[in-house]
Order: sequence, then structure tokens, then C-alpha cells
Amino acid sequence: MSLSQPHPLLPVPSGSLEIRELPILSQAGDDRPLRFSLIIPTYQEAKNVKKLVHKCNKLLKREIPGEYEIIVVDDNSPDGTWEIAQNLMSEYPQLRVMRRVEERGLSTAVIRGWQVARGEVLGVIDGDLQHPPKTLLELWGEIKRGGDMAVASRNAEGGGVSKWSIVRRFLSRGAQILGLILLPGVVGRVSDPMSGYFMVRRKCLIGCTMSPLGYKILIEVLARGRVPWIGEVGYQFKERLEGESKVTAKQYIDYLRHLLRLRLSLGPIGRLLRFGVVGFSGVFVDMAVFYLLRIHLGLGLTRSTILSAEVAIFNNFLWNDLWTFGDIARRQPGKRQRFRRFLKFNTVCLAGIILQTLLVNLFFNVFGMNQFVAKLVAIAAIVFWNFWLNLKLSWRVTDVKK
Repeated sequence: MSLSQPHPLLPVPSGSLEIRELPILSQAGDDRPLRFSLIIPTYQEAKNVKKLVHKCNKLLKREIPGEYEIIVVDDNSPDGTWEIAQNLMSEYPQLRVMRRVEERGLSTAVIRGWQVARGEVLGVIDGDLQHPPKTLLELWGEIKRGGDMAVASRNAEGGGVSKWSIVRRFLSRGAQILGLILLPGVVGRVSDPMSGYFMVRRKCLIGCTMSPLGYKILIEVLARGRVPWIGEVGYQFKERLEGESKVTAKQYIDYLRHLLRLRLSLGPIGRLLRFGVVGFSGVFVDMAVFYLLRIHLGLGLTRSTILSAEVAIFNNFLWNDLWTFGDIARRQPGKRQRFRRFLKFNTVCLAGIILQTLLVNLFFNVFGMNQFVAKLVAIAAIVFWNFWLNLKLSWRVTDVKK
């Protein structure tokens, strides 16, 4: 390649935001495993990217020569950040650059970078020089000590912020408290869950499909990854010297939405809430079919109850397989595995149908309850039965390729 020709850009991965054991979209000659990959997500950082790459490269070259890479992932900055970074590749052999045109957002930029990264350890640093590059060596020291993750924290010993206003301090602390309320088992694991400066071992994320929202990638990694040991390093958050701040009200709104999304997707409580939402949709399906069979087709009470319940079961299975237990279902792809889950789901719910039929007849024929009210009461009585048995039986991972 002549000096006048720019080095090629990395292709942008598409599809799900899943972290794999090996990098995807590898190019010939660049698939050698490395010890560390550092992602720098950028947007409008033309004034900072050259200085940041120089500082990070100098530190890493001294610490782990030849065993690292720096990947700039730019969201098609109008100021040409990606082009400046691309022109630096001749000077820095460890530098690679990705230009995203279709996607936007810091968190997804980090994950796309991780997807093509070759490192055993994956890291991220902001592109605005507010994260001091020298802290990379301290973070790497925590990894060398055996840490699965190393987080740069403003709240750990030696950490802090420089010239934040009282309002910004209040909003930052309030956001952390809100996170502790909604996700105590996630946010409470580190002293600075809002940090965007950290390293994590790839093995902790293999097979994890991320679904970030906004800028707070660390919370997503803590929530969906498997990270036993976390080390922290204090650092002083610096004021931006070049470029414009990207802190907006939308970031705080996205943060709240992200917390709520994680709350609904994690643990038995989150699953129960989603199961309840799906079940609620099934009530409408069940009642609509029941009404059609009883009033318009004139079928008997028992047959109408059974048939309408079976249609609702099919509806509920589809939504539960895609949403409530989607993370488990994706670990067992294929039509055969889905059909097996449906059979188990149907079997569990069959007992519920029998119980529901008995209750409807009891309430209607013995206690004289309105037939539609009787149906609703019977449905409510078997919700918890269906959830716990399906969680333990229908969506167990029992057929995994080794």
C-alpha cells in the first residue's frame, strides 16, 4: 500500500449486539489474538482524537508492547473525526478505525467495537480527554491482579470531579440513588456506576446480547455480563478542553428508560412482570374467542372454555418465547427446540385449563356467578401456577451444543 492511500476502515458489524468468543468480520492478517483492545467511541472529536490516540498508544506500548490495539469507532462526525483517525493509522500500527453511518450512540459504538476487537480484555475510554489516559495503567494493574473488571471511579479513593456545578453534582448523585433503588444488585456493585471508563475480560461477556440505551454502558455490562471480581481505581474527572459538551437532558431520560428496561428484563420479578403483561394480553384473546364461541357459534360452556383457553395459550407462548424468556430461548435456537418448549408450555398450562374449567363451572353453576366474571376469576387463580412451572420446566436450557 502506498503512503498516499489511506488504510482501510473496519467494516461495521450488523445484527444483534452479541459479544462472541472470537471477533467477527475479521480481515485477512488481522485476526491474531491480543491481550487488550481499547475502544474510543467518538463524535465531533476532531480536536481531541490525535492527542488521545498518541497518549494511549504511548502508555500501552510501554506496558504491553505489540499485545494491544486501539479502535476508534466514530459515528460519521461532520467534523471528520474518523478521517483524522484514519490518517493516523500509518503512524500508529496498533490503531484501527470504524466509521458508522447507519447507527448512532456511544453504548452501541462501544459494543460494535468490541465485536471486532481481538483482545482478551476489552476496554473503553471517552474520546474527549476527560478520562485521564494515565489511569489505563492502573486499570490494567487491577486486571493483572486477577480482576474480571476494573472500573475507573470518581467516588473511589483519589477520585473526584474538577469544576462541576451544584446542579450537575445533584443530578449525578440523584441518578445513582435512583439506580440503587431500581437495580440494587447491579448499580450497588461499584461506587461509580455512571463511569464510562473501564476494562472487562471478554470471557465475562461471551454469549451476552446487549441492549443498551443512552450512554451508560457500564450498567448494561454489569447487568448482563458474568463479572465475579471487580477492582476500582480512583480518578479525577477533567473538564473538557476542546470541543463541546454532549451532556443533555435526553441523556438523563435515556438513563431512566435504561434502568426501567433492565428492571423488567432481569431476575424473577422482572420476568413475572413481563409474564403478567403477556398474560394480560392473553386475557383479551381468551375472552374474545370465548365470546365468539358462546354467543356467535353457540358452543357449550365447557368446550368454549377449553378452546378459547388453548388459543390464548398459543398467543402467550409466542410472546413469552420472544420476550419474557427470550434470553433463554435464544440459547436454544431452532424449530425443534421451540416446538419442544411449546409442548412443555402447553402441558403445564393444560393443568391450568382443567383447573380453570372446574372453577368456571363451580362459580357459574354452583354459586350463580356471571359467566364472564367467573372466567376472569378462574384466569387470575392460575397465573402464578403457570409462571413458576413454566420458568422451571418449559424454559430450562437442556439442549445446548457443546
